[in-house]
This record gives sequence, structure tokens and C-alpha cells, in this order.
Amino acid sequence: MKPARPTSSHPARDRLIAAIDVADADAALAAAERLRGHVGMLKVGLQLFVAEGPSVVERLRRAAPELAIFLDLKLHDIPNTMRGAIRSARGLGVHFLTVHAGSGIDHLRACVEEAGDSLGILAVTVLTSQDAAACVEAGHTRDPASLVELRAACAREAGCAGIVCSGAEVARVAAIAPELARVVPGVRPASAAAGDQRRVVTPAQAITSGATHLVVGRPILKADDPVAAADAIVAEIATAL
Repeated sequence: MKPARPTSSHPARDRLIAAIDVADADAALAAAERLRGHVGMLKVGLQLFVAEGPSVVERLRRAAPELAIFLDLKLHDIPNTMRGAIRSARGLGVHFLTVHAGSGIDHLRACVEEAGDSLGILAVTVLTSQDAAACVEAGHTRDPASLVELRAACAREAGCAGIVCSGAEVARVAAIAPELARVVPGVRPASAAAGDQRRVVTPAQAITSGATHLVVGRPILKADDPVAAADAIVAEIATAL
């Protein structure tokens, strides 16, 4: 079950998740202070979590209590180990936690059971840095779109709170699992460079195709004016709602 969030009068802003992929807690707290009131959620990824540990989540929650935390660790291990990690994450009070969807329904179901009603498990389908060639190199016999569809169906069957997929597949995922959150990373405003992302879309394209949340990192954090960049993305989201 997807954990509830307080009702907000800013639906466009609430859909924007800022990826604070920075090196340390000081940079993360500065970003949170700057972006509070301009984004709906903060994403803590591997770089920051490995550098600072769980305490950075607690510090962010104190610094910006109105912003939910999305812990993006893409966990992938045996079910018993996953249960322990999810139990620890649940104690941090985060809203979303990512796990890889590649181990199948039973594996995902164990994660959902451990998460309970207070933590939403997001199943990562195919990384946005992977294209068809990368999937072949990884040993997959399906193209990215087919693999995303299969894993989205597994996540729905397992009771996950949501699915992480690229904007290229989100329309099909919305048809497969309309009741789940559909989180789209690799979002780039038209003026921004794609970087290491290969299956990218603009904010308006992602929302129009069925995304419920957008993850944006570098186009906000690396902008000359991060607040203006976030506000521009929120305005673009609003035009597509």
C-alpha cells in the first residue's frame, strides 16, 4: 500500500522530486534549505547515503519537515537480507524506498510485506542509462520496453507502491498498473544536456504520458539558479496536468 501524504494545494510542485546527489551532508542540507517550498520531495541516493549514513536522512527531515524523503538505494539481495534493510529504512521515516524488480514477484512481495503501510516500495524496472544494446550485454533477451512491462506487472502483482521507469515506457506502465505511483527519472528540460541518460523525456512529455512523479537532479542542482530551475519545471508540469 502506498503511504498517504498530507493534502496539498500545489499538485504540480508535489510531483517534482529533487535528486540531491551531492557529496556530503552540508551540501545536502544547503540544497534542502534552498529548495524547500519549490519541490515536493527530496531523493537521497547512494552517493550521499554511503558518505553520510542514515543520519543524513534524519537531518534532512529536521531541516525540511514538509518535504518527504525518497531513499533511492535500489536494493537487490536475498529476501532475508532485503527484509532487514527495509526494516531499518522503515525506522528512518522515509516515504519511498527503491528495490530492483528483477528477482520476481515473490521477492517483491517479501519487500512489501516488510515495509508495511508506512513505507512505499518502488520497483525499479530498467535503469534509464540502459538502452537496447546495454540490455543485450547484460544478458536480457527482451528489449527495454518489454522488460519494463514484465517487471511492472510483477510489481503490481506483488503489491508495490509504485514503479520506476523511463518516460519512454511510462504510458504502457500506466495502462498495466494505473493504481501505482509511476516515478520517472532521466527527466531533462529541453534546454538541458542528457548526460549519461539514454532514454530521456521532458517534464511535460513525462506527465502527459502518465508519470505521477518526476525525478530531476543535475538540471536543478547544477543550474546557476536552482530555485528558478525548479520553479520552471513545476510550471511546465502544471501545463501538462
